Amino acid sequence: MLTPLRKLGLGTERYPALTGVRAVGASVVFFDHFPPWPGVHVVINVLAFFFALSGFLIVRIYYEQAQISVRWLTKYFVNRFARIYPVYFLLLTAAVLLNHETGLWTLLTNYTLTHALFHGTTLIIQPSWSLTVEECFYLLAPAFMLLARRYTFLAPLAVAFLLLAAALAIAQLGYAFLGTRAFVLTTTFFGHFAEFFAGFWLALRVIKLEKQGSIRAPGCVRTVVGVLGVSVLIGAMMLVYQHPPLNYRRIIVINNFLMPLPIALLYSGFIREDTAVARLLSGRLAGLLGRSSYSFYLMHTLIIDLVVARLAPADVHRLWWISLTFVLTWLLSVLLFVYYEEPVNLFIRGKFRSNEKSVGMTDTLFRLRAGERS
Repeated sequence: MLTPLRKLGLGTERYPALTGVRAVGASVVFFDHFPPWPGVHVVINVLAFFFALSGFLIVRIYYEQAQISVRWLTKYFVNRFARIYPVYFLLLTAAVLLNHETGLWTLLTNYTLTHALFHGTTLIIQPSWSLTVEECFYLLAPAFMLLARRYTFLAPLAVAFLLLAAALAIAQLGYAFLGTRAFVLTTTFFGHFAEFFAGFWLALRVIKLEKQGSIRAPGCVRTVVGVLGVSVLIGAMMLVYQHPPLNYRRIIVINNFLMPLPIALLYSGFIREDTAVARLLSGRLAGLLGRSSYSFYLMHTLIIDLVVARLAPADVHRLWWISLTFVLTWLLSVLLFVYYEEPVNLFIRGKFRSNEKSVGMTDTLFRLRAGERS
């Protein structure tokens, strides 16, 4: 395994701490789905950290080269397909076989990643609803970037607000598509656009700073204020949950629209400031786990269900079983990343020559083999 690991170029990412963030986020999601103590769950939207990171990376990589042309868009979407679909297809097929799923509509929507646009549709891999959210952003991102280049950041932001309004209007019609207003706000890109746009704004800021010279900043103000902001909002969420019946409007406002602000500031600190936390997240182990986090994210509920349903006695040695499942899932995820996800990703991109700088993958910013994988 050492030879494949050497080829990954761990520790050479341009923004290595952000790779480490993926590992932490995936681990938090794991313990939310398999909590050490029954009934204990994370009160914040952990996916906000992933969505903001996706917004940052997509815009940072593609912003200056984005164009509406068949050639550029083809290579852009090949990159997105190569990054997302092969692992998803493999694990989805495994889940279909394990669960003996045969419903035509369920299979069609899950395999086409449209399942989280239709209210009530079965999710064969439970966390995969977020992939539909990501795919919607990928689809719209070229237009958003062109609007920002032509006008300002406020132009695509206004369009995103209009799209949310349109989605909420459709949700009133009573169709399965976009379902209900609560469904739109919790399960679709339209309800989560602010998280992506927090990363979008940060990417524009970083691009500007990098053109001016070094982006390094002294001290730790951004990191500390970002942590404090996230902590305050976690505290607010805990207060909401302590006063039933739950006020879902407050939950959505805090999770979807307020949380992205300190997250963007925190990421700015990880990028610009030399802190102990940033160094820890930039380590080789954090980098390997971060690069394997997509496989981990899709795989973890399958492993948890297998362990709980077929192996682990109910509530007997719970912490031991959780720890074993956690370590096992990470080991399998690393193997899947090293021997399947990354090779297939590079193979598809190589076949379509989609690593050319015309789609934003320049040697000076993001090396295909050693840089951020988005």
